[in-house]
Amino acid sequence: MADLSKYRNIGIFAHVDAGKTTTTERILKLTGKIHKTGEVHDGESTTDFMEQEAERGITIQSAAVTCEWKGHRLNVIDTPGHVDFTVEVYRSLKVLDGGIGVFCGSGGVEPQSETNWRYANESEVARVIFVNKLDRMGADFYRVVGQVEKVLGANPLVMTLPIGIEDQFTGVVDVLEKKAYVWDDTGLPENYEVTDVPADMVDKVEEYHEMLVESAVEQDDDLMEAYMEGEMPSLEQIKTCIRKGTRDLAFFPTYCGSAFKNKGMQLVLDAVVDYLPSPTEVDPQPLTDKETGEPTGEVATVSADEPLKALAFKIMDDRFGALTFIRIYSGRMKKGDTVLNSATGKTERIGRMVEMQADERNELTEAQAGDIIAVVGMKNVQTGHTLCDPKHECTLEAMIFPDPVISIAVAPKDKGGNEKMGIAIGKMVAEDPSFQVETDEDSGETILKGMGELHLDIKVDILKRTYGVELVVGQPQVAYRETITQEVEDSYTHKKQSGGSGQFGKIDYRIKPGEVGSGFKFSSTVVGGNVPKEFWPAVEKGFKSMMEEGVLAGFPVLDVEVELFDGGFHAVDSSAIAFEIAAKGAFRQSIPKAGAQLLEPIMKVDVFTPEDNVGDVIGDLNRRRGMIKDQEAGAMGVRIKGEVPLSEMFGYIGHLRTITSGRGQFSMEFSHYAPCPANVAEAVIAAEKEKKAAK
Repeated sequence: MADLSKYRNIGIFAHVDAGKTTTTERILKLTGKIHKTGEVHDGESTTDFMEQEAERGITIQSAAVTCEWKGHRLNVIDTPGHVDFTVEVYRSLKVLDGGIGVFCGSGGVEPQSETNWRYANESEVARVIFVNKLDRMGADFYRVVGQVEKVLGANPLVMTLPIGIEDQFTGVVDVLEKKAYVWDDTGLPENYEVTDVPADMVDKVEEYHEMLVESAVEQDDDLMEAYMEGEMPSLEQIKTCIRKGTRDLAFFPTYCGSAFKNKGMQLVLDAVVDYLPSPTEVDPQPLTDKETGEPTGEVATVSADEPLKALAFKIMDDRFGALTFIRIYSGRMKKGDTVLNSATGKTERIGRMVEMQADERNELTEAQAGDIIAVVGMKNVQTGHTLCDPKHECTLEAMIFPDPVISIAVAPKDKGGNEKMGIAIGKMVAEDPSFQVETDEDSGETILKGMGELHLDIKVDILKRTYGVELVVGQPQVAYRETITQEVEDSYTHKKQSGGSGQFGKIDYRIKPGEVGSGFKFSSTVVGGNVPKEFWPAVEKGFKSMMEEGVLAGFPVLDVEVELFDGGFHAVDSSAIAFEIAAKGAFRQSIPKAGAQLLEPIMKVDVFTPEDNVGDVIGDLNRRRGMIKDQEAGAMGVRIKGEVPLSEMFGYIGHLRTITSGRGQFSMEFSHYAPCPANVAEAVIAAEKEKKAAK
């Protein structure tokens, strides 16, 4: 029986290029899991084992590794930083108990760090902060700490201070214990000595030490009173307070160093063990009602003696077959057990269970609450499904995934590739819920949908290399929507006589624009039985089924409220079908009268540019119908934040690189839908009509 207080399930998340994967590599090296560290820029890191990851130097899939530090077992998940793969970060946070937020010493708090931080706040995950790359030009630890306060609205608790900066960076001072850790030039993590604080830093360390103790004792009223009266708390008492504050998200212990140069990593690992919560110290996962998804008030208590409750949070296909990553919340799971998948109602047998060390495996015979493991060869389990004891059925809170905003049409290069493509895409959709596929009924084209150009680009690349399917790729398409702008009161009668009983249904209704994001709402205020109650659901069904295809260009319709207030029926000829058909006819008749309008997805765009090019970049964004919201000058350049329609952003990265001589970067994520200008709407509608005519 493992001691759960010695478990730490943690994730490493940050902006692209802040050094997450390198940090993971160093953790593995320090904990003795690997003997030669692989570097990201050589394409040899342990957790980036997809070809595409090695080539582009970015992390695409979250990889799980297990290691040990000071008698504690760490399950570490390295997550991607790119906004197109946010779903990976989101699902990882769901199963973690704590995290390390990595920030670049020179880049500071970058756009994607904000998104990931927001997700972590929503998931209420305790974190320590690691300011990395302090050996780089332009690095400034104190500036980054200021940004964490200002941009993230978080409270960093400074635990270490850097000795020297940029190429003079030699080590760190532990503020709590007032000791200096200095590394030599060999670049080996174990070659350091503990010395006194450098003379020129004594005052600064004192100042930060005082701030540290003051923040810590706020977590304990008795200690606070004693401290006010001049009594210094002991080291252990301070650590207990820091642990409590970290767990309650009152502050975030903040460390500094350089993962690449192996400086300062030991203290971060100590912090994980000392301050991040074990599985038993986190609020247990709520159980939900299988039908409605509402919480039932029960929770999955973290204990090996409870009935099994586990969540499948990731599915991955590799050379060993399909792997299902599972976080066990309660109970035990043994090889050969039969478990129930509460989402499908089917049982599955647990075959091989493995513990992941990036892409190596250790076979397991059993696992228990608090573990993160992978099971080989599960058939019908998808991301977000709950696995439980067949005698105690339950459903854990599901994951919510963002809707795709961009789509491309693809077709296999050769005729015989269709079936192969179908199987491959099926596997990929199971792995990544933010990647969707559908077939256009009219043209028979296969449409891939995703979170951004890079996302789809990588998917097409994986199809080609991993599955050997060559594709012809069409132009990217934007996911437009339609809505209405005014209220309409109208009436519609459906009647049909064809020998025997006919069909009759009359409805009087109001259609009006709903609040943004409200979707479809239906209400009935019919009195006196003019439309009998049993037909109301049919009317609602009829209207709802028409929301999939609008009248302007056939895009889905958003935010419409329908109120049924009167109507008429026939004792013999009225039926649910008649009223459903009436509602469909009513929708077609009234939506054009209600000021139908085309909506386009607007993206939140964050551009980084050298100062010399600010004017060009802003001018270019304005030409793309962008709204500039904010400008912020930093040490290395300027960050411009704005909102730009997605349709204007295709191929933007190439253009940005041209204007900024290759130094510009940008990231974007979906913000909201907004009305299209008339000229744009006309062009889109005309193009859609042309497409339909061509078919």
